[in-house]
Amino acid sequence: MKQPFEQAVTRHGEAVLRVCRAVLGPGPDADDAWSETFLAALRSWPDLPEDTNVQAWLVRVARRKAIDITRARARHAIPTDDLPERVSAVGSPGADEYEVWATVAALPERQRLAVAYHYLGGLPHAETAELIGGSTDAVRRAAADGIRRLRQTYHTDEHTKGASR
Repeated sequence: MKQPFEQAVTRHGEAVLRVCRAVLGPGPDADDAWSETFLAALRSWPDLPEDTNVQAWLVRVARRKAIDITRARARHAIPTDDLPERVSAVGSPGADEYEVWATVAALPERQRLAVAYHYLGGLPHAETAELIGGSTDAVRRAAADGIRRLRQTYHTDEHTKGASR
């Protein structure tokens, strides 16, 4: 790969972080998946073919790292007495990130993953279908349903806030 690795981190880092947060939720696990993604990418960078779609490749690596962290969660106890680490603001859509990420996390799994990989990760529906399984049309439908549900949630919230003033 002739492009410097630092440029790839700068150009695609936020998209990878958005995918990690959409899959794992906001917090240290998503930040860890982001770090692990770029550590693994750095190791493979010199051997990457010239015509590689770097963003799609990084999103796939991020997906695998998120799965690794999800599996690790199931094997380890979660401490509750400690305060949570502060979440990075990089790649957050707006100041109230917890509400956004909680709403995305509340979507059904296929819709959440389709939204994460397609809209937040920038992958085409065909590549998203390869990642989560199913046909391109089914993934397109799941992504559209997820976006519709998010719009309904925020549209309802806007009317509720306006009515209470």
